[in-house]
Amino acid sequence: MISDVQNINIAEYDYPLPDGRIAKYPLAERDASKLLVLRNNEIHEDHFRNIGKYLPEKSVLVFNETKVVRARLQFVKDSGAAVEVFCLEPITGNGDYQLAFSSESPVEWRCLVGNSRRWKDGNLTMPLKINEKNVTLTAERIEKSDAYSVIRFSWEPADVSFAEVLETAGEIPLPPYLHREAEVSDRERYQTVFAKYEGSVAAPTASLHLTKPLIAKLKEQGHTIEDVTLHVGAGTFRPVATDTIGEHEMHSESIIVRKQCVEHLRDNIERTIIPVGTTSMRTIESVYWIGVMFIEQGFEERNIHVNQWFPYQDRTSLPTAKESLDAILKYLDMHHLNTLHATTALMIAPSCPIMITKAIITNFHQPKSTLLLLVSALIGERWKDAYQFALDHDFRFLSYGDSCLFIPDQPKS
Repeated sequence: MISDVQNINIAEYDYPLPDGRIAKYPLAERDASKLLVLRNNEIHEDHFRNIGKYLPEKSVLVFNETKVVRARLQFVKDSGAAVEVFCLEPITGNGDYQLAFSSESPVEWRCLVGNSRRWKDGNLTMPLKINEKNVTLTAERIEKSDAYSVIRFSWEPADVSFAEVLETAGEIPLPPYLHREAEVSDRERYQTVFAKYEGSVAAPTASLHLTKPLIAKLKEQGHTIEDVTLHVGAGTFRPVATDTIGEHEMHSESIIVRKQCVEHLRDNIERTIIPVGTTSMRTIESVYWIGVMFIEQGFEERNIHVNQWFPYQDRTSLPTAKESLDAILKYLDMHHLNTLHATTALMIAPSCPIMITKAIITNFHQPKSTLLLLVSALIGERWKDAYQFALDHDFRFLSYGDSCLFIPDQPKS
């Protein structure tokens, strides 16, 4: 089974996307975007604010509460050369984003360095003003590899948090395919209205269409909301550059799921569970596989990680979604935990069993991307019909673009 999925040719997930169809800016109103609905083998066009008309009765919507960090720091050397330092993930706090952001000087992060050849030695500095204090931020490169650099950030005076440093000095890291610099308006629009936990370098873009009044209306219609957290990494923008997906290494991302959410998913597993965005789907499907891991490998406390090929291992049978979620609750109870912390490199591709997700709300994704593989795993080849309809009917694509509601003809269970 692993070899079958690894041999998938990424060229089968390509489509023509003219630059003019990529939405460079959001619409003035979040919920005014177009909505493509695929259900009952038919495609409809509407606006996102009317999505409640198309949701199955008493659906469970899963939101990703991650918050985009102003992760891009622009330093200027004495020579005038510009060097960009892009914060990817913390080393400080054992990789815990909240600890890293609340830490005072110094902190260490894995980073991408732009114009790296101009930074051969020495430290970079930047003057700031935080809470009426004059602060000097220093970046020291202490390790360098092909994939990233380890940067130690320090600042004087040291009694402000790294979160305050980024809030003052950092810029929102817009997707590279927008080909523009972040503007002041992006600080609000490239953030969901319910963003809470800092840690992402990209927004869960399907949720950008939601407004607080629309969320309230969906609840009034009988739908419920569950919240998870997946901190989106820069790898989400990386297209598959190899011929087959078996040669593509999935990026790892941090997920956080509260015990109460696991209980609610288990208790409502017969309802239509709809992740809002691929990050939410990746989270809840990773949760299922974590439960399988406990069932197969035992319940000792550990650093929990879902390998990208774990679902494709040969098994005679799989636990039900309820059995898997029960296993997670057993693990949490055994170790007196209220929250599941894990990392996931899960690759959701055709032939991957979809165990919790019954439908998805998402945006239109890049050609040859792992996100297109994820969509195809849920709705099969119908993604081609949906994308062709969107191209033919003037839909806007990618992060600031329009939205889809995909409901498989035969929901997975």
